Amino acid sequence: MEVKINREIREYTESIFFGLSIRQFFFSISACVIAVCLYFILKPYFGIETLSWVCILAVIPFAILGFVKYNGMPAEKFISAWVKSEILIPKKLVFKPVNLYAELLQDKEREKKRIKKSMKEKIGKKGTINSNENIKQNI
Repeated sequence: MEVKINREIREYTESIFFGLSIRQFFFSISACVIAVCLYFILKPYFGIETLSWVCILAVIPFAILGFVKYNGMPAEKFISAWVKSEILIPKKLVFKPVNLYAELLQDKEREKKRIKKSMKEKIGKKGTINSNENIKQNI
């Protein structure tokens, strides 16, 4: 006896009727119901060929909802994700690189300038030049 096992467990779908999953079966039945209703409602107004095209076009959204998957998402999840990303919350993402090394060097240069400025102010106030030991202690 041989049993088929999917390699990826997440791809497993239980088939209920005629090899269709519950989702596919539900949308297939709803598509058939809509096609039959449209046929009887529009029969007095259109010919058979036009009526068949109207029924086919009316059933296409149900076929898409029941059978199409995109990036592992069923159609309604994909549609809701698309509406959120494109209509409700559209954002333009702009990449702005940050060079941390250059910022650190600039900070170090600013610190050196600040120390030199403070040393000049101290020298100007005392009127004398401090010894190298005093300067190193201040740094």
